[in-house]
Amino acid sequence: MKMIKIFALFLAVLTVGCTKLEEKFRDRLVPAAGVGTANPTTLLQGTYNSLNGPFQDQATWWAATEHTTDEAIGPTRGPDWDDNGVWRVLHNHRWDADHNFLNNTFVGLQQVQYAATSVLDANPSPQEAAEARFLRAFSMYATLDGWDQVPFRETTTGDVVRTLPTVKKGGEAADFLIAELNAAIPNLPTSPKNKANKDAARVLLMKLYLNKGVFANREAPTFAAADMNQVIALADQIISSGAYTLSANYFGNFAPDNSTSTNENIYALENTNATGRGGNNQAMWYLGLHYNQNPSGWNGFTTLSDFYDKFTATDIRRGMDYPGITSVGGVRVGFLVGQQYDQNGTALQDRRGNPLAFTREVKLKETGNDLEITGIRVMKYPIDYAANFPANNDWVIYRYSDVLLMKAEAILRGGTATGVAPFNSAAGIVNLIRTTRGALALGTVDLAALLDERGRELYWEGLRRNDLIRFGKFLDAWQEKPASGTERLLFPIPNPQLAANPNLSQNPGY
Repeated sequence: MKMIKIFALFLAVLTVGCTKLEEKFRDRLVPAAGVGTANPTTLLQGTYNSLNGPFQDQATWWAATEHTTDEAIGPTRGPDWDDNGVWRVLHNHRWDADHNFLNNTFVGLQQVQYAATSVLDANPSPQEAAEARFLRAFSMYATLDGWDQVPFRETTTGDVVRTLPTVKKGGEAADFLIAELNAAIPNLPTSPKNKANKDAARVLLMKLYLNKGVFANREAPTFAAADMNQVIALADQIISSGAYTLSANYFGNFAPDNSTSTNENIYALENTNATGRGGNNQAMWYLGLHYNQNPSGWNGFTTLSDFYDKFTATDIRRGMDYPGITSVGGVRVGFLVGQQYDQNGTALQDRRGNPLAFTREVKLKETGNDLEITGIRVMKYPIDYAANFPANNDWVIYRYSDVLLMKAEAILRGGTATGVAPFNSAAGIVNLIRTTRGALALGTVDLAALLDERGRELYWEGLRRNDLIRFGKFLDAWQEKPASGTERLLFPIPNPQLAANPNLSQNPGY
């Protein structure tokens, strides 16, 4: 247990090699003899807990993958939400190597990797080892996606102060992760959904094969038919299992009881109020709700009207009353636009006495009398009114609909269509999802239509940046963002990490 406490206290510095710290912390950072006998079950739970920081905090991976896209914007509202411009520079692609949130995200992902590796060093059971390998691959994939350079430690034993992490890049990193996941799958369990499981590993493998050409050349990716066929084969394994179905209750996938009530989620991060297990999941409603709504929010982030206009009126993903939720607080799910009401039907006002009517218009810097009401708000997760911190909504990572859409994309990119209708064509898959969500079927489906459908189905789930890069749209101009240079296809290696690990090199353009 001593080593577990040391791990928690000094995890943040384990990826650095600062000589000034070596003597002071050497006796604490270097694992003592017998560390391999540390409790792997406890270490594994610590690894699951470590996912909260980089993945459930609205200022880390989610911000990096949504605020940099056409789905989200964090406007400065007079004196509110300035935060030294960190939200503005994400949206307009003006970040640099000193961006604090990007640095925190990078460090948090390395902490997950270190935690998972510590499990592997502690004589785990085959299942515990497989879970740790999946969680390590999951964090390394995010690092590869964002920065292309993945610091890696084979072990947490030995002199971790003087031995710097090596760096895996691009295709080499992707191949390593593919091998790790294939080795882990046989010993992973099939359930529960909020733990590492076989199908979660298959979904991550699908993402690796789908993006292999992107990781090799983000400016001009190619998509090998063999890789696309791997995506299709993995999707078919998940489809043929019969374990998953598209839910008619779309927002139920994100509801407080989503750990048990839906057959659509494949992997989610556990949040349980009864035991206090969880992260900052309730931020998903605080960050957009106005101060005068229930619950009182932070009046911050919004979506953009051009993205909202991708939805038709019958599409339930655009918004609806949610049974047992709206009647308590008056807050709908989906997109909130126009006049807002409480649970009694009373029209709300903002703090300046204006009608609390959220507008389609929003700017990176808001001034004037209506600055509190600009922007369409997003409520993807139904509010858990019955719980205090943390809420019970599990944080969704992978869903069945994403599997289906990746198969459709692989078919369009040259893979061989397999299976039976509607799963044997891109149009059949997309229209199955659309009709389940109340939207009209499309006559034809090409890559542009598929990208739009991924946006409609998966908005605010942390996937949009990767999608826009893969489809060649990330550098385009959109609302409150000019066209950006090719260097923005990668985030800069944070300056503190460059100083700590000379095996890293700054990405081009920074």
